[in-house]
Amino acid sequence: MQTLTDDEIQALYFDWQLWARDKQLLPQGLWHTWLIQAGRGWGKTRVGSETIRQWKLQGYKRFALIAETPADARDVMIEGESGIISISPPWDMPEYQPSKRRLVWENGAMALIFSGANPEQLRGPQHEKAWCDEIFAWQYPQATWDMLMFGLRLGDNPQVVVTSTPKPMQLLKDLRADPSTVITIGTTYDNRANLAPSFMKEILKKYEGTRLGRQELNAEILDDNPNALWSRALIEDTRVMKPPAMKRIVVAIDPAITNNAEGSNETGIIVAGLGVDNHGYVLEDCTMKGTPSAWASAAITAYHKWKADRIIGETNQGGDMVENTVHSVDVNVPYRGVHATKGKFTRAEPISALYEQKRCHHVGCFGRLEDQLCEWEQGMESPDRLDACVWAFTELMIGNRPTSIVAPDADSSESKWR
Repeated sequence: MQTLTDDEIQALYFDWQLWARDKQLLPQGLWHTWLIQAGRGWGKTRVGSETIRQWKLQGYKRFALIAETPADARDVMIEGESGIISISPPWDMPEYQPSKRRLVWENGAMALIFSGANPEQLRGPQHEKAWCDEIFAWQYPQATWDMLMFGLRLGDNPQVVVTSTPKPMQLLKDLRADPSTVITIGTTYDNRANLAPSFMKEILKKYEGTRLGRQELNAEILDDNPNALWSRALIEDTRVMKPPAMKRIVVAIDPAITNNAEGSNETGIIVAGLGVDNHGYVLEDCTMKGTPSAWASAAITAYHKWKADRIIGETNQGGDMVENTVHSVDVNVPYRGVHATKGKFTRAEPISALYEQKRCHHVGCFGRLEDQLCEWEQGMESPDRLDACVWAFTELMIGNRPTSIVAPDADSSESKWR
């Protein structure tokens, strides 16, 4: 090292071929899809970023970057600790143009940004290479993948790298069965030397040996939990791409027990509607980790976006806290508190039965919600998304007797009885 100049040392620092583990380097030979099926912390994002950079150095100029949401593309694939900007050397740094949804390099190379929540954005643009991140968490994974394939037609060797924790979905099965797919499997333990000891200690203590740990740490593809109330086949069989007109829409909140952004659990926020066909539809999952004012703002944003009837909040954990927090952000939002008098499993059973009757549908794919539905069983940690989903459909589809609600004020035109 002492014989090298400063420029040579800097070049060495950005030499991915030197630092990468063997499994993280571009595969040799002819292939179309590089499927990286790996656990949390393995280095999937770094590999995706470095692959785009390597393709750019090889002379390719048209890339597609696809994440679960536009925010994920920005926060993980572009500006994250292992994102493209973070791993790029100063002499080859792309310009991020968020208003145009793209990264641009000095030589004219360009990466366009898309999300798995809007497949139609991919209708028209053409690409030479693509990077799909956490594809099995996209809202419309199959439709987005299909649109990408139609546009991945430039150059002499169109290719895509897929970086994701695996989920037992048909798309994953199809990719693994395709002879043009190269599969790389990795676990969290492979990158243990580069992960904080405290992370390894806590994550192993909590998840090692559990079903969730097998999926998130060991990257195993798990079958359904036989003790769960839902199955993936049931959800897949009732999934729709577009909902009918809605008679009612509610936003249901399952509040986190703790009230700080860093240490709290996630607050479940599910938007669901009752269609004109009297079927229930999950419309959006806005679940987030944050302070009460943050999740209240998110719920109110969803309320206005979907023109919902009201916000539903569980009072068991925080009493009047949810109502007070929601109304501190927007006093005019109709709110109703619900109190659990039965256990979670008992409350969830009637909603599971509605799914079995094919009266409840997911509009697109909600990977994290569906993981909870198909994995949770009695005795496990409280499931935020599942609870919010159960409250939403209970409000929309279970029982017809009048139930008191909290109106914005005494003179409001909003009825105090449903």
